Amino acid sequence: MKPVPALFIVDDNPADLGLAREALARCAYRGQISSAGDGVEAMAFLTRREKFADAVRPDLVILDLNLPKKDGLAVLAGMKAHPELRRIPVVIFSTSQLARDITRSYELGANCYISKPGNLNEFFSTIKAIEEFWFGPVKLPPRGE
Repeated sequence: MKPVPALFIVDDNPADLGLAREALARCAYRGQISSAGDGVEAMAFLTRREKFADAVRPDLVILDLNLPKKDGLAVLAGMKAHPELRRIPVVIFSTSQLARDITRSYELGANCYISKPGNLNEFFSTIKAIEEFWFGPVKLPPRGE
């Protein structure tokens, strides 16, 4: 039996975070969901610093690019440079459709790049598809707590 999946969502938009949580609550895998609203907080969570010392290492990160304090590309670069974080799959989920953002995300090691849909039904469907793919047929690396 697979362990309960741990998902970490990094997005500064409270509405998008709420919608993602709502969409995931309707999904089959119902894992543990943690979130951060800026890049500095995201790195503190991922590296288990300060108030996040007991945080569960996520199985998957859904990362927005347009974040305050430290942007998503810097978070991605930090993750992929860190020996314990580099194996965690990262899904970029951003409103940006700029070719340079997409290219740079892949250059830094993103596992996929998905543009946030503007339509509510498509947003829910996209979150569900991410969850079903990554926590369904995909074999994820062990957490290595």
